[in-house]
Order: sequence, then structure tokens, then C-alpha cells
Amino acid sequence: MIEIDLELPLASFGLRVAARLGDGVTAVMGPSGSGKTSLLEAIAGLRRGTTGRIVLDGRVLVDSQRGLALPPEARRVGYVPQEAGLFPHLTAHANVRFGVRADAGTVASAIDTLEIGGLLDRYPASLSGGEKQRVALARALATRPRLLLLDEPLAALDVGLRERILPYLLRVREDWKTPMVYVTHNLGEAVALAGQLLLLREGRVEAAGAPLDLLATPGIVTGSAPGIENLLPGRVRAHDPEGGVTSVELRAGLSIAVPLAAGRAPGSRVTVAVRAEDVIVSKTVPEGISARNVYEVRIAALSRTGPDVTLRCASAGGGATIEWIVRVTPAAVTSLGLQLGQTAFLAVKSHSVRLV
Repeated sequence: MIEIDLELPLASFGLRVAARLGDGVTAVMGPSGSGKTSLLEAIAGLRRGTTGRIVLDGRVLVDSQRGLALPPEARRVGYVPQEAGLFPHLTAHANVRFGVRADAGTVASAIDTLEIGGLLDRYPASLSGGEKQRVALARALATRPRLLLLDEPLAALDVGLRERILPYLLRVREDWKTPMVYVTHNLGEAVALAGQLLLLREGRVEAAGAPLDLLATPGIVTGSAPGIENLLPGRVRAHDPEGGVTSVELRAGLSIAVPLAAGRAPGSRVTVAVRAEDVIVSKTVPEGISARNVYEVRIAALSRTGPDVTLRCASAGGGATIEWIVRVTPAAVTSLGLQLGQTAFLAVKSHSVRLV
């Protein structure tokens, strides 16, 4: 748990954030220049002039009334900037071990989680953008931080590299259980990773809550204009070369058929990506269609998001629930008579699914 009640003067406005963040992942979104990076730097102890109070798991990091402000190295906060921030004169291994407080086992676990064993003898100049980010994440984890701050770690990467890094972020969340504050412009990333979302605008918290509960917030609608993706963790179940598909088991006991991915070994972790616009909605069980993936769902929310309507749909299986985000036109909502709480069916073509 992190309690924040801080102020920081910036060039064009003052950053003023009061929030209580849980032990999971909190996403921070907002327009460029809204104070997202400044918030992370204030928590990390990298911004002079921060006043107020910051408490991490009961330990006071900042209390300006008492004249207390712990230096960055005493806060046990891991910070990964957008450009990775690796030392160019050190190998990847030396970068990971820089500032390490934990034992060799923790370092080895960080290296294993990020799968960088084959990169350890190389220097940053020879690494790709995605490899640099994995080394930077491993370096942050190797310090056994009580909080991990990630400043748009995927923003500088092209689409292909972003898709390769996202599963590692999910793995860090699941395996390390380290609380994270994650700055992003991508709502799909926020939905996949975070249980809580802060939306900043000109240094103030415009909205706060679960990412799926904020879909209709104007700032979220603007930021999600390029499209929202469903990003679902799963494991490869089996391959069907003759049928041209691979079966992936999702966490709720449901499965999804994707284009054949023979290079992914059965049992390996994957993340399934489906664009919200690529999900078809039906009021009755679809019959005689080519889509191999059909799920019975309950419509949990309908929100007008710009020109479209965004549906939140909950599918049940194995005693757990998967949340789907679906985007349709208002005309489709009217013609189908879609309503809150209604049962519907979602259909997804295999070729509309990507593994990342």
C-alpha cells in the first residue's frame, strides 16, 4: 500500500496528487505533459521541491512537515525510465548487478524471469530496444524493491517489440508480486496489467478506479482512439497442424483457437490479443459461421465512447470470469436491443487473434 499526498511545482502548473494505491499494479494515464513522469520521479525521490507526504507499506518516505525526505537510494523503489537508462560502459550482467542489495539467488531469478541469460556478456549498444528494457527491468527487480515504477517502458518500441515485452511485464506481476505504478498511453496495457487506474490532467487526478470502470471517461476515450485490445494471459494447450490452429487455455478454464503457432511449445506462457473491434456480438448462439471461438457472456456495462459504444462483457468458466471489451456502433446496439445485464454471445475468428 502506498499513500500519496504530494505537491510539486512544475513549469506550467503544480502537480497535486492525493491517492491510496493498492498492492497490485496501478496504471497512470493522461495527456502528454499532464505530470505522469513527474509523479513517478517524486515518488522515487528524483524531484527536488516535492512537499507533502508519501508512505510506502507504513514506512514514511516523505513528510515535509517533519522535514523528512529519504534519498532515492534509501527508498527501495525500483525505477525504469522510458529509455531504459542502462550504463553503456557496463555489460548487461554488470548493469543488472549494479546497486544490488539482494542475494545471488534473487539476481538469478530476475535474469530467469526476463530471459536475458543469453545477453549477459553484451553491452547496451549491441542490444535491441526490447532487450534493453528487459535488462533494465531485471536490474530493478534484482534490488528487491518494495515498489516498481515503470515510465512507459513500451512507448519507445515498435509494435512488434511492444508485443514481445508485454508478456514479461505480466510475468513480473504474477511471479514477483511487487506493487507497480505503470505509466502508459495504451488502455489495453492498463486493462491487462492493472487493477487500478489514475487519470491525470494538468497535474490533477481527473478520475480514479478500475480501468474497465473508466472506459467512458473523456480522457480515456481520447487516449484510446487508436483502439482497445483484449490482452488475456494463457498457456499453449496443443497444436493442430492439419486444422491450422493452436489451442490456448485461458485462466478461467476457457480455451481459444488461434492461427497455428507451432513454435510455441505446449505449456508455454502466452498472451492472447484481440482487438475490441474484431469481436462479433450476437443475441443468440451463432450457427453456421466460420468463427471458431464462441463465448456466452453477460453484458456488464455499456458506455458511449466517442462515435462507438464499448461493451464490458463477463464470460464465466471454471469458476472464474474473463472480462471482454467489445466495440460496436450505436446502430448495432439499437438493432440488437442490447441492454445491461443481458446474456449475449461473442464470436472471434481465429485469424483475429494474435499471440504476443
